[in-house]
Amino acid sequence: MLSRREILIGAAAGAAAMVRGTATVSASASQPSTPVNFDVPAGACDSHTHVFGDPHRFPFATPRQYSPEPASVEEMRALHRALHTQRVVIVQPSVYGADNACTLDGIKQLGAIARGVAVIDEKTTDAALDEMARGGIRGIRINLETSGQTDPAASRKQFAAAVERIKDRKWHIQIYTRLSVIESLKDQVAASPLPVVFDHFGGAQAPLGLEQPGFPTLVNLVRSGKAYVKISGAYRCSTKAPNYPDVAPFAQALIAANPQRILWGSDWPHPDSSQVPGRKVTDIAPLYQIDDGALLNQLPFWAPDAAVRKTILVENPAKLYGF
Repeated sequence: MLSRREILIGAAAGAAAMVRGTATVSASASQPSTPVNFDVPAGACDSHTHVFGDPHRFPFATPRQYSPEPASVEEMRALHRALHTQRVVIVQPSVYGADNACTLDGIKQLGAIARGVAVIDEKTTDAALDEMARGGIRGIRINLETSGQTDPAASRKQFAAAVERIKDRKWHIQIYTRLSVIESLKDQVAASPLPVVFDHFGGAQAPLGLEQPGFPTLVNLVRSGKAYVKISGAYRCSTKAPNYPDVAPFAQALIAANPQRILWGSDWPHPDSSQVPGRKVTDIAPLYQIDDGALLNQLPFWAPDAAVRKTILVENPAKLYGF
């Protein structure tokens, strides 16, 4: 059986091959090459994107895990015209640390159709949180996966601190992590006074099957209404581009458990945060070239009922992000 590390290394290598012939070749942020082939409901939301601005205006944090290519708001607009989605959530990426200026600028450029999820730290003041709320922020993100944080005790402590910090706000906590950590957090998530959202299928790995440790726990949290899951970033779960058919059983299981707790996201512009031999943190990591049209076209297979798709694409984001 493949280990998680082997799966992730294989996925990173396969995706990286699509974006560069050599380490010095860069590519623009991807645009869909496959047209959307179903009726996307009005008000549909892409619930997981990032913006990477001009590094002179929005400098990267130190330390960080990678340095991405730029991905602009204008490119995002083109993406969503192609996908027929009208709303978007911009998620603070790890490369900016707790400086949310680029994310807030993206929301400001897009206006009422955009919301955001911020990253905060102990230096973030209540006044700053108030200002973020006015700027469209509706939650905070705990990014354990990119930082390599897998220790259960440390993860539980970080989650508890996040709940304490924003418990009086009408926000949510978004977590990027793996299933083993979700297993360790399940009691805290079940007791949380705030909505909890897990990124990218909760870190499930398609080759390991539906019974891999932690996935039944994730399904149960969704079924009970205690957690949302983003069925996003299928390429982070599977190496079978461009349609990632082995991800379908995971999406179907989560949707069947509770469609009112499912969000769809592209994960555009598909940053590569993997550790590549010979690539320094300050070297530009080319963005993965992912066909988001092909990915969105999987949704009718994952959710054949148009009413369920509307719940996932329109109603759930409207409730969680306050559109």
